[in-house]
Amino acid sequence: MTSTAQAGNALATVIAPLIEGDGIKPTSLPGVSLLCLSRHQARTPLLYEPSLTIIAQGRKIGYLGDREIHYDPGHYLVQTLPLPFECETYGSPEAPLLGISVRLDPALLSEMVTAMGNAVQQAHTPLPMASVAMTEGMQDAVLRLARTLHVSVECSTMGTARIRDVVFEALKSEQGQALRALVMGHGNYSRIVQVLSKLHTHFAQDFSVEQLASQANMSPSTFHQHFKQITRSSPAQYLKRLRLIKAQQLLLQDNHNVNQTAAAVGYRSVPQFSRDYKRYFGEPPLQHRRQEQALRV
Repeated sequence: MTSTAQAGNALATVIAPLIEGDGIKPTSLPGVSLLCLSRHQARTPLLYEPSLTIIAQGRKIGYLGDREIHYDPGHYLVQTLPLPFECETYGSPEAPLLGISVRLDPALLSEMVTAMGNAVQQAHTPLPMASVAMTEGMQDAVLRLARTLHVSVECSTMGTARIRDVVFEALKSEQGQALRALVMGHGNYSRIVQVLSKLHTHFAQDFSVEQLASQANMSPSTFHQHFKQITRSSPAQYLKRLRLIKAQQLLLQDNHNVNQTAAAVGYRSVPQFSRDYKRYFGEPPLQHRRQEQALRV
């Protein structure tokens, strides 16, 4: 069996020629992105869409409430929900972090879960975000996908099949239950997923716990318990973090000033927005934007 180090080196060798600077960059294959960071990035708030993240070189540590989630060439990240979390990245100019991300397309996931049929359900509540030990099957599938990105005709004809290979391997892992829960549409986990989808679509609106609990068909106390178990935060904390990350995205687009950004994400008070932003990101909105833009140059 190929060792983790050898597999990571092989994937890094394939990915490296496709990299053009730091950041998360889309490829010619929809839903597939490449990651690169040639420096250490201290713990910072992030929001990933539902995806699989495979690291070829370097490592990351995710922080979700009281959980630490390590992913590196020996472990890949399965994220089924777009949860705000914090992440520390380890890379350097000599050995930058390199990786590949595959977005979890709901239609493809539904099709594959249906085709695979019923699986034995585990007793515990699915984790929305977890690292999974790299298997030989996943190593081979990701390497085939990465090689496909080098050849346009192969990408257009075989790209979807290569993505299916990768998703199939994830469905066979211990995180397969969490992926299936997104499709099967029953149980407390699925109810919380529906509430989170609403919050992400209407994050600028105000919601009471009673309103959200009613949507989930739970009592407020039961809803609060299950929400915190899955997201590692209260509904109010979750919505605040979601708004602040959305605000960061708007500010970095450079077409929103602080007042416009605060209003766009649901804040009625600009001073309160600035205080919350500084508390979460460590810098006031405009100063944080200048620092992030300078790092991207």
